Amino acid sequence: MSTYDASCLCGACKMTVQTDPHPEAGACHCGKCRKWSGGIFLAVECSKPVIFNDDAPIGVYGSSEWGERVFCRICGSSLVWRSLDGAHSAVALQAFDDPESIPVTTEIFTDCKPGNYALSGQLCGMTEAEFMAQFTPQQEG
Repeated sequence: MSTYDASCLCGACKMTVQTDPHPEAGACHCGKCRKWSGGIFLAVECSKPVIFNDDAPIGVYGSSEWGERVFCRICGSSLVWRSLDGAHSAVALQAFDDPESIPVTTEIFTDCKPGNYALSGQLCGMTEAEFMAQFTPQQEG
């Protein structure tokens, strides 16, 4: 497990993030992430829940039936997407003190990505249907 420090733009929301030993970031192109982040939401999945400093002025927005978005109430920085059941969380890559140390290796909702930008390099990609299928119970028969 690796531990990283991260924060919002104004520094009021400081957090400790635990990831796999060699973390990778992913890009989400869904419409909600694009609106929330003002572009591509680049994020790192966390192994454990994110720990914020006790006085962090976080705000939480319930953006769907299964997820919510955490942001700084002072500067507005987009910080964390997390599932309502607490099983998954992803921290904004740019909130990390050293974001360049974590490579971007995947992208999801590739069929929702606007045509006016593209990421460079060889990335593993999934469409919305492929991504959502991971969370849908398989029916027998």
